[in-house]
Amino acid sequence: MRLVISGGTGLIGGALARAALAAGDEVFILSRNPAPERLPQGAQGVAWDAQRPEMWQEALEGADAVVNLAGASVAGGRWTEKRKALLRQSRVRVGESLAQAILQLKHPPRVLVQASGVGYYGRRVESPVDESAPPGSDFLARLAAEAWEPSTAPVETRGVRRVIIRTGLVLSAEGGSLPLMALPFRLFLGGPMGDGRQWVPWIHLHDEVAAIRFLIAHPDATGPFNLVAPGIVRNAKFGRLLAQTLHRPYWFPTPAPLLRLVLGEMASLILEGQRAVPRRLLELGFTFRYPHLEEALRQLFEHH
Repeated sequence: MRLVISGGTGLIGGALARAALAAGDEVFILSRNPAPERLPQGAQGVAWDAQRPEMWQEALEGADAVVNLAGASVAGGRWTEKRKALLRQSRVRVGESLAQAILQLKHPPRVLVQASGVGYYGRRVESPVDESAPPGSDFLARLAAEAWEPSTAPVETRGVRRVIIRTGLVLSAEGGSLPLMALPFRLFLGGPMGDGRQWVPWIHLHDEVAAIRFLIAHPDATGPFNLVAPGIVRNAKFGRLLAQTLHRPYWFPTPAPLLRLVLGEMASLILEGQRAVPRRLLELGFTFRYPHLEEALRQLFEHH
C-alpha cells in the first residue's frame, strides 16, 4: 500500500508509519521539516507548505490512503485567544489544502482518514455517547464539528471514501499525556483530579494504530468512528490503577479550582470527560488488544 501521512512525526503518526513500514507498505510523510532523522526509518519525507501544493501534491497521486493527523496539540498551552486561533488554523489549513490538492489529482486516493477527537461531543459527563450523538457547544466541540472534521469533506465529491476518527486519550509510555500524568504518582503526589467522577475515554497506542489500519482496509468503513477502548473508567479509577501499576500511593487530590486557576479553560480536558463508546468500530468487527485499562497500563510500564 502507498500511504501518505500528514502529522507523521507525532506520536500517532510515527507509530502508524512504523507499523505500515513493517507490513511492507510505502510511506510518505508530509512535514514542514522532513529531515531524515525526524522520520521513522524507511519513510520518505516530503516538504510541506500549504501555500505551495506543487511541492507535495505529486506524493498524493495514486496513493491508496491519506491519513491527516496534522494539528497543534490541544494540551500544548493555555487556551488564550492566540492559542485557540493556532489550534484552529493548524487543523483547517492542512485539511483544506489536502482536499484541494486531491480534487486536482488524476488518480485520487481510495480513502482519506481525517483526525478528530471525542471532544466533538462536548461536556457530557454521564450519558454514554456513540457516533450518532450530536456535537457539543464548547470550544473543542465547535472546533471539531465546525472546522476540523469538515476541512477535508470536499474529497467525497471525487468518490474518496472518508473516515473520521474521534480519538480519546492515547496511552503510550513514549510520549503524549501518560508520562505527564504519571509524574505526580512517581513523586508520591498522585490522586484524583477534581472530584474524580469524570470519565476518561482512553485507547492504547497499539489499538489506535491498529484501528486506523483496520478502517483503511475495510471497504464499508465511512464516516465517524470513536477510537476509544470499550473499558472506559472514571478519573478516580484511572488514578488508582495508575498508582497500583507504579507501586505508588493514591491519596493527594488536586482540587478543581486549582486546576482552573493554573490551566484556565484548558482544565476542561481534565475535569470534564465524555463517556464515549466505540460502537461502530466493534460493529465492524475490530478486536481490541487492550480493552481494559489495567492490562494496558501494565503492558506500557512493564515493557519500558
